[in-house]
Amino acid sequence: MASRVEDDQETDDRGSMWVLDQKLDQPMDEEAGRLRNMYREKKFSVLLLLRLAFQSLGVVFGDLGTSPLYVFYNTFPGKIEDTEDVIGALSLIIYSLTLVPLLKYVIVVCKANDNGQGGTFALYSLLCRHAKVKIIPNQHRTDEELTTYSRSTFREQSYAAKTKRWLEEHAYRKTSLLLLVLVGTCMVIGDGILTPAISVLSAVGGIKVRGPSMNSDVVILVAAVILVGLFSMQHYGTDKVGWLFAPIVLLWFLIIGGIGIYNIWKYDSSVLKAFSPVYIYRYFRRNGKDGWTSLGGIMLSITGTEALFADLAHFPVLAVQIAFVLVVFPCLLLAYSGQAAYLMQNHDHASDAFYRSIPAAIVASQATISATFSIIKQALAHGCFPRVKVVHTSKNFLGQIYVPDINWILMILCIAVTAGFKNQNQIGNAYGTAVVIVMLVTTLLMTLIMILVWRCHWIIVVIFTGLSLLVECTYFSAVLFKVDQGGWVPLVIAAAFLLIMFVWHYGTVKRYEFEMHSKVSMAWILGLGPSLGLVRVPGIGLVYTELASGVPHIFSHFITNLPAIHSVVVFVCVKYLPVYTVPEEERFLVKRIGPKNFHMFRCVARYGYKDLHKKDDDFERKLFDNLFMFVRLEAMMEGCSDSDDYSIYGQQTQQSREGFINNGCNTTRSSVDLTISSVDSIVPVKSPTHGNYNTVGSSGQVSSHTEVDELEFLNSCRDAGVVHILGNTVVRARRESRFYKKIAVDYIYAFLRKICRENSVIFNVPHESLLNVGQVFFV
Repeated sequence: MASRVEDDQETDDRGSMWVLDQKLDQPMDEEAGRLRNMYREKKFSVLLLLRLAFQSLGVVFGDLGTSPLYVFYNTFPGKIEDTEDVIGALSLIIYSLTLVPLLKYVIVVCKANDNGQGGTFALYSLLCRHAKVKIIPNQHRTDEELTTYSRSTFREQSYAAKTKRWLEEHAYRKTSLLLLVLVGTCMVIGDGILTPAISVLSAVGGIKVRGPSMNSDVVILVAAVILVGLFSMQHYGTDKVGWLFAPIVLLWFLIIGGIGIYNIWKYDSSVLKAFSPVYIYRYFRRNGKDGWTSLGGIMLSITGTEALFADLAHFPVLAVQIAFVLVVFPCLLLAYSGQAAYLMQNHDHASDAFYRSIPAAIVASQATISATFSIIKQALAHGCFPRVKVVHTSKNFLGQIYVPDINWILMILCIAVTAGFKNQNQIGNAYGTAVVIVMLVTTLLMTLIMILVWRCHWIIVVIFTGLSLLVECTYFSAVLFKVDQGGWVPLVIAAAFLLIMFVWHYGTVKRYEFEMHSKVSMAWILGLGPSLGLVRVPGIGLVYTELASGVPHIFSHFITNLPAIHSVVVFVCVKYLPVYTVPEEERFLVKRIGPKNFHMFRCVARYGYKDLHKKDDDFERKLFDNLFMFVRLEAMMEGCSDSDDYSIYGQQTQQSREGFINNGCNTTRSSVDLTISSVDSIVPVKSPTHGNYNTVGSSGQVSSHTEVDELEFLNSCRDAGVVHILGNTVVRARRESRFYKKIAVDYIYAFLRKICRENSVIFNVPHESLLNVGQVFFV
């Protein structure tokens, strides 16, 4: 890892060059400190909450709701030998639903959301804010001044402080934490592949109940057609899909609950004895190892719970909790009890105890597909997944997204799994493996959340962790017996995605380290003079870099290989923070680099993992608005203050922002001219006056003559053309590197770089305004 320069570290042994760099390129502490507007999370009315709770039924709970299709089938693949086995299995299902989905997830884990965002990466973001565990060291203390950057403070000798120091002490612990998060993420992606496969195959397989002579290939073909239709609908977005599926799921829950009541009344009401946990003990004592391995089927009753937490990005937490407590939980208990009552009289019908319904099975798949989209978006923001297109499908709820590339990959893999297995029993074994691993990862992360974020008493932490691990490790030990019966599939899928994500993150870290180590000295820049030793071309050059401080290496590479540079240079750093969103008023930070006559600025644009990149003209317009306002405020504060203790910041409240921009100079435009000056127009540009920039009259008012000159100069440069300069860094393994490093860097990472979206596409940079600067470095 690149060594970090601490802000409070002594500088005596660093030399005068380092001191000069720090004076000329100070961090933006005070700039960020002025950006404190009271941002508040959106509040929902009761009517809107009920509407969203209704919609969440179609997106979040379809998986849980259709588990009755295959739970008893996988628990009793053969004939039921003893009537009490049914009661024992039902008792296990009842307490599994109570302990895991209700108590653990809906009541506890959902409260660990990051301002409405769920999933393993949301938990990781919370941990990154409370401990320095993020591997890419691009955060600065100014980021902690954001209104959405909530964090707790610890007493020095508290258990939370000791845990924090333990995590930060060694790099391998940070890497292990990241790997744990990636494993959970990859298993959720595996869920997104296996859930549609088992749900649709179970539904279509129900056709054979009525027509046993039907060929299995026909069943697979029908399932594949349904899957293609399901994934083709995803581009309509969660909102529309939720409205389409919600009535079906609500009707489904009401029907299975009603049928459950009817079956209990008609067949055997004695199944209600299953609410006593004594029958769980009797079940294991009577069946021994067979009873233990049957837990793999019982565990399918809680599948979809892991997707419930990841789907919080699409709906408010309270809406999800209302839907589960009022509709999902009671209907599931009635449905399983009704099935058990039927099996008490029909021991041979375990495989078709429940009539399989195609519409409900299709809906079941939506939960894990939406969860996969959300978790991929979060992984992108943390630099753990190759750049893919993310489409926000709702103007009202930014968490509702669609990822086209991932959607079609999931569809292809899902159809392959369906055609490859042709047996829902084996897919069920694979499904159970993925689900229990996600739950284990969530438990471990929640333990850290309870210590560092919630600062719970250690007894509460032990009780939660102990109970969760007891249940989940029990299920995990059961699914281990079925690894060779299909349980290997999610492990292979997760391993493939884990390799992709870890290699991509490794390459991202190495590229950042290279930029950190190869920063250009400000002394060297100053030595070139205001012209930088080149012809200053009319126009503005936006140099994109991952560095929030210092001059990037690509800039020196650029000016040493070309005879000219733009008259105004802005270093643009777009970085993601471990927060769910950055308020628009706090997004941009602007600062000048070097003397004024160099016309060099830095702009840091900060985003959360829920935020959306606007179109390039909108981003560019906001950048220039902040740049112009910076120049105006800088001139005012230099003239009004008699000390050096002041700060200039990027964006005020909307009212003051408009007042500054519109007063005296037309700096906003309805459109941005991206026409580049022709080669024939390359001539030196006359800069505004470089003398005394402000004159303070006897009344204390600042003369804005020089300020207006600079604003006019910036406007003329923007009229001349804006060029986006992007670094195209190629990573290569050293010749003496080990073979696995060469494979990871030279082949896997290089291949991912080729197939993923370019930065120019993500920023929507027009080709005629794009300039790529290539460089190669070895790791």
